[in-house]
Amino acid sequence: MTDEPQPVAKVGQLDTTETAVVRSGRSHAVQPDGGVEGYRAERTLPVRVELARQLRRRRTRLTLGFLVVLPVVLLLSFEIGDAGSRGRTFADMATASGLNFAVFTLFASTSFLLVVVVALFFGDTVASEASWSSLKYLLAAPVPRVRLLRQKAVVAGLLSVFGLALLTAISLGVGVLWYGAGHMVTTTGESVPFPAGVASLAAATAYLAVHLSWIAGLALWLSVSTDAPLGAVGGAVLVSILSEILDQITALGSLRTYLPTHYSTAYADLLGAEADWTEVAHGAFSALAYATLFVVLAVWRFQRKDITS
Repeated sequence: MTDEPQPVAKVGQLDTTETAVVRSGRSHAVQPDGGVEGYRAERTLPVRVELARQLRRRRTRLTLGFLVVLPVVLLLSFEIGDAGSRGRTFADMATASGLNFAVFTLFASTSFLLVVVVALFFGDTVASEASWSSLKYLLAAPVPRVRLLRQKAVVAGLLSVFGLALLTAISLGVGVLWYGAGHMVTTTGESVPFPAGVASLAAATAYLAVHLSWIAGLALWLSVSTDAPLGAVGGAVLVSILSEILDQITALGSLRTYLPTHYSTAYADLLGAEADWTEVAHGAFSALAYATLFVVLAVWRFQRKDITS
């Protein structure tokens, strides 16, 4: 018998420790663990490579571009519209200062826009590769399945956090440029100095990043469960909308606290002269618990996914 390498397994059954053959006519030495000499699983699909791929995509550029344009659109709306009577809502006080304008932009974007952005970045990760029939070639590189999912999730997370920070920074810049760097006036009538207001705004943005992790986990799970990117993104958004609707039903009582969107605006407690971290802590724990559950389901599903069908 000749000691020739065995053929590579079918893509759908590919394991990263199996023997690979170079088609140039030369075969690489096989290691005791079955891997090819020179192959290192931890070197496959670096974050910088995946990040560069995603930044070249049109949907990434359009999404980030829209987050830049949104504060300008809101500013024009306030300037064109009739100011009317002054109330105590974030919309009524948006023009009081640049900080107030940035806070209003966050509140206007929390329930839907930011949910769509995060769902888009995470729901499009694996599903788009499957729909393009390129997933099988990525795994045939070979990139381990768990590493592939992790690298794509890391890049999606970086883009989501960058998008959120970009929205906050642009809205603050636009607001300060137009309305000045005055004190932030809260809905209770408190006046917060500009430096403290910036710190509060940064804390609110950080909380939003943590809160939206449940959407990220859900979209990732749906992304590995379907070959349709729109289905993964739309499914995550629909679940968020359903949770928002159920949270409005007071008859549910304390059961509403278990809804993932119940603490979506808990960061409002950080915007006063004295921050209250109670609701923020509950919201962060709830979001991270849901995110952990969905990520575990995503890994479990992806490890068993038939990528050839």
